[in-house]
Amino acid sequence: MNAAPQPKPGILAIEPYVGGESRLAGQDKVIKLSSNEGAFGASPKTVAAYHAAAGDLHRYPDGHHVALRRALGERFSLDPAQIVCGNGSDDVLQLLVRAYAGVGDEVLYSRHGFLLYPIAALAAGATPVAAAERDRTACVDHLIAALSPATRMVFIANPNNPTGTYLPAAEMARLHAALPRHVLLVIDAAYAEFVDRDDYDAGHRLVEAQDNVVVTRTFSKIYGMGGMRLGWAHCPPAVADVLNRIRGPFNVAGPTLAAGLAAVEDVAFTAMVHRHTVEWRGWLAKRLTALGLAVGPSVTNFLLVRFDGVEDARAADAFLRSRGIIVRGVAAYHLPDCLRITIGRPEEVEAAAAALTDFRSR
Repeated sequence: MNAAPQPKPGILAIEPYVGGESRLAGQDKVIKLSSNEGAFGASPKTVAAYHAAAGDLHRYPDGHHVALRRALGERFSLDPAQIVCGNGSDDVLQLLVRAYAGVGDEVLYSRHGFLLYPIAALAAGATPVAAAERDRTACVDHLIAALSPATRMVFIANPNNPTGTYLPAAEMARLHAALPRHVLLVIDAAYAEFVDRDDYDAGHRLVEAQDNVVVTRTFSKIYGMGGMRLGWAHCPPAVADVLNRIRGPFNVAGPTLAAGLAAVEDVAFTAMVHRHTVEWRGWLAKRLTALGLAVGPSVTNFLLVRFDGVEDARAADAFLRSRGIIVRGVAAYHLPDCLRITIGRPEEVEAAAAALTDFRSR
């Protein structure tokens, strides 16, 4: 009876998520290419809307997010009633697990999928199950083989972080067709805006046609609003109803809602960011490939680069840091011989390429 309070089973098994670093000891100015943030930050219109909201900081925000949901519905041709907003897409992902999985249930995801998926499963008391990938791409056959009577949710990041790969729409449809109706398929489309492939679909059509598919999106990447924490989900009506019952009543701040609305409407800015990303992603991939590095195919705003073993990857990371450049080691994703490099501004990408050229020529 004298024992201290104890957390629920599974909590202490969680390895806390560690985000990309922003600072280096002894260096005042760094190039941060570790967190896949928007190369140009938020658009000027977004920043202006955020500042304009400062006069209403004493007011509670719109807890129903009406204006933002309406704008998202118009932008993506969706029913606003089926959109639920959250404090970042990770907020929505965790709400989904809380609502649909628990003790005795399994949450399935791909081996190199986003670290939040097993964290959210364990926090809810569920068991995370990782399915093997093929060529660092989620494999539908392996996912189907990993299904069990205890499976309640399947997470797919499409495109995937940190590999940068994706599944075509036909493969996503094949995966869904193999799932029992009581299993919820959650498609994490955080990087959808960067994809330039004809066979890709973010998953909204599946949501419209089925009652067990959810698509989540974020403002942290192409909109450059990572610090604002804003994300959303497109859900079947019944799932939207569930999320609205358990989310916080004011889970998105007023200035964030104002900034998000401006960001959605600034289509010219996101188009510019997309063009820049595609151009410099290709440029950097070509430069690094010429150095003899293995650069994975990517449809996102980053590249996954494989080095000559674990020690070589660590040495490259240290060398980049000595030049004031922070990239992301991905050993936690079972890729210890790789580094993930965000596509930043032109001068930042050029600096990373120059540093790696010097590293390889030592």
